Amino acid sequence: MFAVVSSGGKQYTVQLGDIIKVEKLENAVGEKIELPVLLISDEKGLKTGDKLKKASCQAEVVSQGKEEKVVVFKYKPKKNQRTKQGHRQPYTQLKILSVEG
Repeated sequence: MFAVVSSGGKQYTVQLGDIIKVEKLENAVGEKIELPVLLISDEKGLKTGDKLKKASCQAEVVSQGKEEKVVVFKYKPKKNQRTKQGHRQPYTQLKILSVEG
C-alpha cells in the first residue's frame, strides 16, 4: 500500500516507515502531524477524489536541518565582475507512521 501526499507545494509517494525530506515545517522534533492525502493505492485498486474523505497519513518530525551548500557563481568575461553566493535550503525530515484509506 502506498499513498501520494502533498507538503510544501510538492507531492511525495510514501509507504509505511518511509523517511522523507520536505520543505521546512514549523513543528518541533517529535511532534506528530497529518499530511493531506491525494491518492491511495492498495490491493483493491486506486482511490482518489471523494473516496479519500476518511484517508489519513500520520507522520512524525524526525529532524530539522539544512541541505548541502549550493554555490552560485556569476561573472562577466573581460569586465572583472564576479559574484559568489552560497545557499543552504532548510528541510524537515518526516517518518511515516501510518497510511489509512
